[in-house]
Amino acid sequence: QVDAVRVYVNSSSENLQYPVLFVVRQQKGVLSWQVPLIFRGLYQRTYNYQEVSRTLCPSEPTPETGPSDQIIFVDVSSMAPFNIAYELLVTRLENFQLETNKAFTFTASPSQPQYFLYKFPQDVDSVIIKVVSDAAYPCSVVSVQDIVCPVYDLDHNVEFNGVYQSMTKQAAITVQRKDFPGEQFFIVFVIKPEDYACGGSVPSSIHGNANRTWNLQRTKNLQVTIVPSIKKSVYIQAMLFSFLSFLSFYLGSVVVAFVHYIRVRRKALAGRLSPEDGSGIVTSSHPIAASTPEGSSYGAIDESSSSGGHQLSSPERGLPAGSDTDSSVEEESDFDTMPEIESDKNVIRTKVFLYLSDLSRKDRRIVSKKYKIYFWNIITIAVFYALPVIQLVITYQTVVNVTGNQDICYYNFLCAHPFGVLSAFNNILSNVGHMLLGFLFLLIVLRRDILHRRAMEMKDVYTLDYGIPKHFGLFYAMGIALMMEGVLSACYHVCPNYSNFQFDTSFMYMIAGLCMLKLYQTRHPDINASAYSAYASFAVVICLAVLGVVFGKNDMWFWVVFSMIHVLASLALSTQIYYVGRFKIDGPDSDLGIFRRAAMVLYTDCIKQCSRPMYMDRMVLLIVGNLVNWSFAIFGLVYRPRDFASYMLGIFICNLLLYLAFYIIMKLRSSEKLLPIPLFCIVATAVVWAAALYFFFQTLSSWEETPAESREKNRACILLGFFDDHDVWHFLSAAALFFSFLVLLTLDDDLDAVRRDKIPVF
Repeated sequence: QVDAVRVYVNSSSENLQYPVLFVVRQQKGVLSWQVPLIFRGLYQRTYNYQEVSRTLCPSEPTPETGPSDQIIFVDVSSMAPFNIAYELLVTRLENFQLETNKAFTFTASPSQPQYFLYKFPQDVDSVIIKVVSDAAYPCSVVSVQDIVCPVYDLDHNVEFNGVYQSMTKQAAITVQRKDFPGEQFFIVFVIKPEDYACGGSVPSSIHGNANRTWNLQRTKNLQVTIVPSIKKSVYIQAMLFSFLSFLSFYLGSVVVAFVHYIRVRRKALAGRLSPEDGSGIVTSSHPIAASTPEGSSYGAIDESSSSGGHQLSSPERGLPAGSDTDSSVEEESDFDTMPEIESDKNVIRTKVFLYLSDLSRKDRRIVSKKYKIYFWNIITIAVFYALPVIQLVITYQTVVNVTGNQDICYYNFLCAHPFGVLSAFNNILSNVGHMLLGFLFLLIVLRRDILHRRAMEMKDVYTLDYGIPKHFGLFYAMGIALMMEGVLSACYHVCPNYSNFQFDTSFMYMIAGLCMLKLYQTRHPDINASAYSAYASFAVVICLAVLGVVFGKNDMWFWVVFSMIHVLASLALSTQIYYVGRFKIDGPDSDLGIFRRAAMVLYTDCIKQCSRPMYMDRMVLLIVGNLVNWSFAIFGLVYRPRDFASYMLGIFICNLLLYLAFYIIMKLRSSEKLLPIPLFCIVATAVVWAAALYFFFQTLSSWEETPAESREKNRACILLGFFDDHDVWHFLSAAALFFSFLVLLTLDDDLDAVRRDKIPVF
């Protein structure tokens, strides 16, 4: 045991011009202070204390000299021209050295800080210092410092050395043996003179003598417990668990692919399908009717119009399916600038009942190239976005390690396991699922793409008129987005805080947007948004998210502008969806043309003759969608949520879920089937998302509050002694997103043997 001495002094003098000076001289250092002891706060406020108690830096006996008496000199002086009474008391501390797994309770105040010694046991390489208090205030600071004299134990110098945290009710610091060559350290407890640093009230600005406070009672009861942290074997178990859990998805995918191959092989032997076919497209033995399909006469479209889709596809049939040339003849703009094709679009797309053949009239190779741009663009975006992010979070982590200020990053300190230079390796490791499952999804899409191309080469050209058009560019982009979500979420969790939260959400916006685009593209392959306009829209969304983080807390003007943009964007998008992209801005007053035309349509269809909408199903979807979005806009305007990034993400997710539910309902209404695999994926998606959201709402920290208030929400690990609730959210959300992608990939597999002029559009 190491003995320590504590010096208590008290003086009745309130004369700040002639304070009493105390100087304590020891073998290894000098400690001095004055009475009244003065602390400074905001607005030049001062807090004066006449009672001061300080612990002297202990001198541990060496093996060479053995135990010996400590000689301490205490000098008391004052420049006052009159006598000043004071009291001096020196005591020996009985419990200066803390023990492992043993709670110790004590009291501290601004003028009477406390610190204690801890030595690592032989079999312990890492410990967690847990400090709790029943009262949130007064605000306090917990610091871990090396065995160096003097010890920095006052408010104005506690941040000069070691690692420190501000604290209200709870604090936790993980300390590793390798960081302290002497295998021991001091734990310092300082009470701050004001509470604003911990989220308390900010003192008002008062001038004159009223700006001085004497002997303010700011005593706090604290309890400290030092417990061993996890061993290295737990790190290995956690890494094996993380990788093996998601590698099991690879094994499951291989099993499903093998079973599918066996089934196709058996059908091939029965003469129903070719063994190379992996997409379920029917063979050329199916008859192709040359006449107009039944039911396609809606909207006064004659036979020649209905067969127009076959005529437009004729260039493709004259070439091999795999010959994707770069000839300028194949550019999409050639189709859009031909007036007869434009006229044909206007006639066909305004039919009351649309079929897939009406919206898949462009050359398949040109449309596929258009959607491949999504893939290449998102790779470019990912590289340019991720590199500065990685550089920034490395800088954040370096600042934390160098300064010791653990208020910079909002970790769950009760379950933050360091590894190398990283402070919370578990929060980074748990994101491996996004990267592994994103890569697996890319492999699944690649397999489907290869099998589809092989089927196109082996089959008769007329099989192009069956099933949903197979364009895989958006699926590739979704896989890359899922992988990048894992990368950027890991970057955010290197040092989670207010200024870099958008790293964790940027690709979530893109994932939700790409899923909606893919769902719409399924039955509208010719009129979906281009990659350039889609990514430009995502860029606007991310800009709004950044502005919301900066201005969304207190500025009412921002919420008014954002709500107006939200409502107008919802109306404009609804118009384009309702009219299948044929609602154009034309006329000499093009700036106001869209508003004039919208007002005219509203007057004609809803006021002058309140008739049944031409496209009832679309109208129901858009009415519900607009009500949801307007509700979000009103909620934001009234409550102004502080977490604007999550608010934006909620808008995207609700719109995606609404559209997916509408799509599945309309699919079932159209007497289409859900095959076992997509049905399983839908059920798995719902179950896993429900479990994931439960853990997501288990708030473990919050950068909307001060670091000290955020630590009140910290909780212990719940999985393998290594992962906390948020890590489980990472695991489950990665699986949920993967199953969600599989739903979009397999949802319409039942239509592979159905003619496109029999597949309704909704």
